[in-house]
Amino acid sequence: MYRFLLTPRWWVINVFTVLAIPVCLFMGSWQLSRFETRIDTHEQQQDDAAGAERAAVKPLGDLLPVTTETSGRRATATGRYDTEHQLLVPDRRLGGRTGFYVLTLLRTDEGKALPVVRGWLPGDADSKADTAKVPAPPSGRVTVTGALQATEHEGSGGSAASGALPRGQLGMISDASLVNLVPYTVYDAWITSSQAPGALRPVPPVVAEGTGLDLKAFQNLGYTGEWFVFAGFVVFMWFRLFRREVEAARDLALGLTPDGPAASEDSDSADSDDAERNRSPSATA
Repeated sequence: MYRFLLTPRWWVINVFTVLAIPVCLFMGSWQLSRFETRIDTHEQQQDDAAGAERAAVKPLGDLLPVTTETSGRRATATGRYDTEHQLLVPDRRLGGRTGFYVLTLLRTDEGKALPVVRGWLPGDADSKADTAKVPAPPSGRVTVTGALQATEHEGSGGSAASGALPRGQLGMISDASLVNLVPYTVYDAWITSSQAPGALRPVPPVVAEGTGLDLKAFQNLGYTGEWFVFAGFVVFMWFRLFRREVEAARDLALGLTPDGPAASEDSDSADSDDAERNRSPSATA
């Protein structure tokens, strides 16, 4: 009854099943490990963020380039604010409200400029009444302390395209966005000042990209379920095809096939009965 398993068709089905199930299980396990890794890095980032607040302040140069380990660490830089190139970063949320960052470039002693977010204000960056509340940056030589942050890019939380913004506004904080706005080089990093003057509110550091429970993390969890479902579907289809073949082989052994003798006799009997019922009275007479 099971000799059909040795046919070429079933060899292909069996080989495909034997290969597909481990592949699906492996891919599902890999996606699950990716999700668990993101959970671990998220917890580690939370611990690092708490430790960064207690860690000693280090010079900016000691923390560059920005990595997942140095992101959020407190850095210090000394120089002079470029009062002619103060920029507003619109559509930034803080505490459930929409406002804008106040960004000023600090010309450091190394010759490069460091973008410093001096604080956040609620309101609209296009409103003169709201922007009038922005305090002027201090003049002279200053030392700034704040949380080190990685450069933003398209897709970063809150960032927007700079091309559609009016003069004096910046969509995302990056050296690539600033290169055409200022006549000097800019660090591939920025800091959010821990002390905000006047009506400004300090901007908390953001979690390093790729370390939080973001959409990608839950995509990994969804892919995990999909791969395990695929493995179960392969098993289900194999058993379904196997059962169909067994039933067909059992029917064939009993002669219960549409083209078999029993089916032919039943068909002939049904035809004769129909003919008998349809015979006219004149014919029977």
